[in-house]
This record gives sequence, structure tokens and C-alpha cells, in this order.
Amino acid sequence: MFVDGESFFRFRLKSPDGLVIAISTPFEDKPSVVAGIAAARECAGMGLVTDLCPAAAVREPAVTVRPGTDAQACHEPRKTVDAFRTRAKELRRASAAPRWTGVA
Repeated sequence: MFVDGESFFRFRLKSPDGLVIAISTPFEDKPSVVAGIAAARECAGMGLVTDLCPAAAVREPAVTVRPGTDAQACHEPRKTVDAFRTRAKELRRASAAPRWTGVA
């Protein structure tokens, strides 16, 4: 938490290596900043990502085969990426399902 040049309170989101990833919007007082940090933590904990890129903008990574290497070994990471994407789709579907049913 810090005070910016215009006397507003803000907070920084940093990566584990100390790199500043994001700076918050300005807040009037400390309790508002604390509420903003709590909201950011809650949103970050959900891990939901919305892909807004058009499908044509997504490119497949280039595969380089170096002399003296096995061409099949170069394609092994692709299996990992496909497994990750499949798992991500499953998690998205699960998060889209209602978390509760019925009336209290």
C-alpha cells in the first residue's frame, strides 16, 4: 500500500520475484484500499480467465528440429500443452456450473 503523487492510496500487485504486475486504481482512504486488496485476492483465487482474442489471432508455436535430435522428442511438449488445455476446459465447465441449488 502506498500514497501516490495525488495523495490517493493505491496498492501494487507483485510477482514472487518482485516484479510489479499491476497497480490499483486510486482509493480515498485506507479501509477502501484494504477492501480493494481483499477483492483482488478473491478474484485472483478463482483463477478464471476469459479469452477475448479472436480465433485467427492465435498461432501455433513453431517447432524447430535441430540436427542430431529426434524429431519425435520435439513434439513431446505438445502433448503436455494439449493435456493442459483439456484440463483447463474441464475446469472452465466446472466453474460455469452453479455452486448451489435450491432456496435457503
